[in-house]
Amino acid sequence: MSMTRREALGTMAAGMAASLLVPGGVVNAQESPKPIETPAKKVEPGKHEIVALPFDPAKLAGISEKMIRSHHEKNYTGAVKNLNKVEEQIAATGKDTPGFLVSGLRERELTFTNSIILHEHYFANLGGDGKPAGSVKDAIATAFGSYDRFEEQCRTVGASLGGGSGWTILNLNYHTGDLRLYWSGGHTHALAFGRPLLVMDMFEHAYQMDYGAAATSYIDAFFKNLNWEEVDRRYQRAVKAMNAGK
Repeated sequence: MSMTRREALGTMAAGMAASLLVPGGVVNAQESPKPIETPAKKVEPGKHEIVALPFDPAKLAGISEKMIRSHHEKNYTGAVKNLNKVEEQIAATGKDTPGFLVSGLRERELTFTNSIILHEHYFANLGGDGKPAGSVKDAIATAFGSYDRFEEQCRTVGASLGGGSGWTILNLNYHTGDLRLYWSGGHTHALAFGRPLLVMDMFEHAYQMDYGAAATSYIDAFFKNLNWEEVDRRYQRAVKAMNAGK
């Protein structure tokens, strides 16, 4: 029996949700997924929990423990707490709530939600040795002409955000089926249908304490600490999810 478009999209969505639930490394299909980036169970509005750093912050090369803890405990944690408050207020809205209040709350909901997702991806793709590996390395070389060309472009996008705010994101674009680099000037600039594979935070709070205005020096440190096993894990699960939806 052929699968309907609705059923196919449902299957793909389930695969995408599952792609967020296991730690770095290749997944054995017989192993039970363990949460790392998002909770394994449904989160009730206003009940989001803070995810701990998945690495020892004292062991990063070129990014201080003080910097990474401040980033996690203030910026990321603040987004979690603010989303909980916003969701509680959204739950109290009704047909008589002024439109400007609904619009403002919904904008904040999207901002804090994306901040949480991108921060959790960012922290989870740190703590490695910075050496590209896995099938994602070959996929990157195919998509960009070479791995070196990809890194050059990724650094260029990041540097373009230096002194301001935003994210540099390598996505698997589910609409086109290929790997793409995306610029984001904030938390509401996001690919509509894709899976973040590599996330680099370019908000000043990610590097100012260590490097001042020297954003490119921070980018050097970021690449030295990249956890490519985690990036490859995301890629493999994203491809599996995408293929499941065909």
